[in-house]
Amino acid sequence: MLSVPAVRTTSASPAPNPQWRAQELLLMSEVMRLVGKSLAPEVVLREMLHLISELLGLNRGRIVLADFVGDIALEGLANRKPEARGAPDAMPSSAIRYAYGLTKAEMARGRYGPGEGITGRVLATAQPIIVQDIDAEPQFLARSVARAQLPQDVVAFIALPIEVNREVIGVLACHRIRSRDRQLADDVAVLKILATLAGQLLQLQALVADKTRALQTKNKLLTRALETAAARYGIIGTSPALLQALDELERVSEATASVLLLGESGTGKELFARAVHLSSQRRDQPFIKVNCAAIPDTLFESELFGYERGAFTGAQGTRAGWFEQADRGTIFLDEVGEMPLAMQTKLLRTLQEGTIVRLGGKREIKVTVRVVAATNRDLEVDVQQGTFRRDLFYRLNVIPIRLPSLRERQQDIRALAVHFLSRVNQANQRNVSLSPEALVRLEQHPWPGNIRELGNVIERLVLLTDSTMVTGRELDRFLPAAQGLPVETSSHDAPPASVAGSPVASAPLVRDYQFAQSHSAVQLEQVLAAHGGNQSRAAMAMGLTVRQFAYRLRKIGLHKGDSL
Repeated sequence: MLSVPAVRTTSASPAPNPQWRAQELLLMSEVMRLVGKSLAPEVVLREMLHLISELLGLNRGRIVLADFVGDIALEGLANRKPEARGAPDAMPSSAIRYAYGLTKAEMARGRYGPGEGITGRVLATAQPIIVQDIDAEPQFLARSVARAQLPQDVVAFIALPIEVNREVIGVLACHRIRSRDRQLADDVAVLKILATLAGQLLQLQALVADKTRALQTKNKLLTRALETAAARYGIIGTSPALLQALDELERVSEATASVLLLGESGTGKELFARAVHLSSQRRDQPFIKVNCAAIPDTLFESELFGYERGAFTGAQGTRAGWFEQADRGTIFLDEVGEMPLAMQTKLLRTLQEGTIVRLGGKREIKVTVRVVAATNRDLEVDVQQGTFRRDLFYRLNVIPIRLPSLRERQQDIRALAVHFLSRVNQANQRNVSLSPEALVRLEQHPWPGNIRELGNVIERLVLLTDSTMVTGRELDRFLPAAQGLPVETSSHDAPPASVAGSPVASAPLVRDYQFAQSHSAVQLEQVLAAHGGNQSRAAMAMGLTVRQFAYRLRKIGLHKGDSL
């Protein structure tokens, strides 16, 4: 009662019915439509088995797969050694994976040992088998569905191998009522096509799964590499905005052109400037940092270019300036927008000619220096207003790199907070940690002061908290109040509270981040006068550090030395 196709129609076979041809075409079009929507075998194969039941009357369809399918990539099956077919140690076990018309319990019973039953033989021999009458075939096990649950008519069973790269990985099988007005050969032909399609879908699934695993492994390696390299040059973070800035930095690291670092205050310009130096061939040469905002106008030339003995009163010796000390290395001009116009002209000459002349000197000194400048000002606006030389701007702005604000690096906040926390804990012999809620709260804060503000908040928190685990609620008292506008743009038109009351009582626990132009000259003068010229008390009353207060006085020409 067993037969191996090709199946031939005899003279007694019924003539082809046009209705069956229409059903076949509908079946194929529906299956292709499914494939166009999804390549997932669990979606396509089960619906395919549903369609052959509804349209062709081939019932209780199932796809049985060898146990090794899913454990290894299918594209590797062609490289498996071709063991002798039929050898018990080479035959795989198998189980029903997809079915239609079978209950879960029936599918669970559909397990076959090596070479067991009709299904096991097809899997072992790679040959299709047709059982003309399951009642007359002793090798038909009726394991999934008991014979009593099948129609009383003569039932046939068709089992076809599913191959991938010429290796049998499964079986497509179904029941068929033998007495039908449809040729058996037609059913076998359609099932062969569907078995081939099933093999291709399974192979594609395995290819996608293998590629996905490879990409996941690669992603883990890259993530680990990024985390390891996240602190390179002392810069912590893996956000896209930061990585883009780092990529731009490293691409120009070997050039000699000037780099202009742009961005808000507190975004880490000094670290980026040092990174430009460390990533270049000048890494073993000097790196000189110059804070242009901290140098009095009268000392700019002597600081940058040095001086000769007797150049001015008190010049009892010769001193090399910052440019001369940075020879063959890198000089970082921080807050370059604060440089006075007269000095901008001399700086431009040095950048163009590569020479300096010491104050009081008569000979030119050749220097080879890579210039990295930084500013949080809009230099183009300063150029239009005439406070910054246009030609110097073009000379510095050869390679502009914008540093992202902390608001653009939200995913880096957690890593930065943990870094600052570890550093401050170690420096102060504390053991303070942040709860998950506190870390989320840090990520939600707008951080107008950027990384500098975050570091200051963490330091205050470690020094002032009484807890070893800081909760989100406790963290709130260390954070500036979130408002509609950034803290630095808050209105300061009202007189400071310290003028009317106690300056100590009015000072906030957490000092808000302030722009350099946060207070007018009138306000500074009023507060300073209200505290008898004591800059420390005046600074405390305005929520500033003494250094910040003195810097603002110096900007308006009132700085006469700290009065403590």
